[in-house]
Amino acid sequence: MSRIGKKIRMLPAGVSAEVKENQLSIKGPKGELKQTLHPHITVVIDGGKVTTQVANADNKRDRALWGTFSSLINNMITGVTVGFKKQLEINGVGYKASLKGMNLNLEVGYSHPIEIKAAPGISFVVEKNIITISGIDKQAVGEMAAMIRRVRKPEPYKGKGIKYIDETIKRKAGKTAAKAAA
Repeated sequence: MSRIGKKIRMLPAGVSAEVKENQLSIKGPKGELKQTLHPHITVVIDGGKVTTQVANADNKRDRALWGTFSSLINNMITGVTVGFKKQLEINGVGYKASLKGMNLNLEVGYSHPIEIKAAPGISFVVEKNIITISGIDKQAVGEMAAMIRRVRKPEPYKGKGIKYIDETIKRKAGKTAAKAAA
C-alpha cells in the first residue's frame, strides 16, 4: 500500500476542488490549477477532504501513480494558497540580471545579453545578484529556475555562474596549485 497515496489531503478555507471527467481543478486565493488524471486514478472529494484511490492496489505501477498523484494534489493545494518560489544567485565580475518588462535580461559573460521570457503564471524579482522566481505551479517554477541556471552553470574553479541560493559548488584547485605540489 502507498503510505503517501493513502493520506487524506485537507482543503483549507477559501480553496475548492472539483473533478470533471478526467480533469482535477483546484481554485484558491492565488489562482486555479488543473491536472489531468491517469485512467487508473480516482479522486474523491468529500467536503474539505480529498482522497486518491487506484484501480488495483496490488499492482506496482498503480501504487506508484497513487503516491505521485497524491503529492501532485498536495502541491496544487499549497500552490493556490501559499505559492512557490526559487532563488538563484549570480556570481562573477560583470555578471548581472535586470527586468525588462516581465522578461528577465541576463548579462553573464556572453557577447550579447540573454532575454528569458516569463512563462504564464511566473514572475521574476531581481535584487542585486539574487533572482527570485515565483508562481503557483511548482513544476513551472522549478523548470523556469532550471532554464535560467542552464544559461551559465557555475564553474568549479572560481564559482562564476548562476546557482541556486542553497547550492554548494565543489571547488577545484587550479593549475597553480598543481605546479606548487610538484
